[in-house]
Amino acid sequence: MNRRDFLKAAGLGAASLAISPSMLSAEQESSEQILEQADARIEKYRKGNVAVRLLGPDGKPLDASSAVDITQTKHKFLFGCNIFKLKRCRTPEDNAAYEKHFAAMLNFATLPFYWWNYERQQGKPDDARTDGIVRWCKANNITTKGHPLAWNWGEQKWLPEEPEEAMKLQFKRIERCVSRFKGDIDIWDVVNEATHYDRDQCKKNAPKLTEAIRKMGIGAYVRAAFKTARRANPKATLVINDYRTDPAYAGKVISQLIDDSGRPLYDVIGIQSHMHGRYWGAQRTWDVCQQFAKFGKPLHFTETTVVSGPRTSQGWNTTPEGEKRQAEQAAEFYRVLFSHPAVGAITWWDFTDQGAWQRAPAGFLRTDMTPKPAYEQLERLIKDKWWTQTKTTLEAGGKARFRGFFGQYKVTARRGDRRLTGTFSFDKSTKEPIDVQLS
Repeated sequence: MNRRDFLKAAGLGAASLAISPSMLSAEQESSEQILEQADARIEKYRKGNVAVRLLGPDGKPLDASSAVDITQTKHKFLFGCNIFKLKRCRTPEDNAAYEKHFAAMLNFATLPFYWWNYERQQGKPDDARTDGIVRWCKANNITTKGHPLAWNWGEQKWLPEEPEEAMKLQFKRIERCVSRFKGDIDIWDVVNEATHYDRDQCKKNAPKLTEAIRKMGIGAYVRAAFKTARRANPKATLVINDYRTDPAYAGKVISQLIDDSGRPLYDVIGIQSHMHGRYWGAQRTWDVCQQFAKFGKPLHFTETTVVSGPRTSQGWNTTPEGEKRQAEQAAEFYRVLFSHPAVGAITWWDFTDQGAWQRAPAGFLRTDMTPKPAYEQLERLIKDKWWTQTKTTLEAGGKARFRGFFGQYKVTARRGDRRLTGTFSFDKSTKEPIDVQLS
């Protein structure tokens, strides 16, 4: 689809979009070109030059010629997975392996907020489970996201029959969740799969919510949900999430998700990329990024699945050949997305084959909790190739200069016999130099 057709299908004019000419010019690149240029784009978009000024406990700059170690501790980019099986694997040993491998590679976790499971009894939401996951994530320096606040794939028996009353409870639930976890969970998939809310499965599983959405109107429903979440936490990052990547997502949902002045009510466009049947490939992945980057908002790939074995009449299990292919495809997919300037997060779905969605061999870990090649290959990328660790010598005024990936850092230096440490973070908006107080 060319740019004019896309805008027409989405019901948008060029003035409505923040379009980068350099990004548009790359639309027709081949898969080979996309991959050949990936490392150069990563160098350009994910790294920067920065200067830090190291100050001792007395506030004075450290002496010139002092040696310092600078080590990255977290990416700015969000590399994540849903964390649904935390402490719920088959054995204590499996739980320990899950935690170890999750924390070793990832910095982002999606927590479950499916209403029909989260509040099975009215007025008794499962906050205790969420609080426990949040504590674990904080202890491991992992950013959290809630998913989803509004989705009509299922519903509770206690929901009222009257559409208006059911919708009031839906918005009350959004307000409560976002307020209750403010400061702990500040990223939310607000509305899930609004492009296809009226499919037969939704009508069957959630007849009351589906009818309430139909009666209110999809545009009004989505806007009200985002406005409710925004009031509950004005600083939250709000995501619209969908599995469709055709013009219906742009035209039916994104283009309508604006306030009275035409400003977007959302902060991030969420794109699902479940590839249970067929891997997208570099070209389609890039084209999807290009298509939605035109809205001028960050893109999060919210649900990514690449399986490690074929579906057969005997079941759906991982195989050595499938694992090799999964590793190659996952690494390629991540390289393309990490190299695209509009993308800010990738969330894998699921972390282990134990209890994976559709019982597919979709995990980074096998059912015995051993890592697959996909995990090992992505860990090498995320924590080695795309990771900064350097030594340098201070200039006059306690300054150290280096080039690194955007994110959080720890710096270590010595003053006399004393070992001093400090932390800092930087991204493309950082103004130099950064003063770092060591202690």
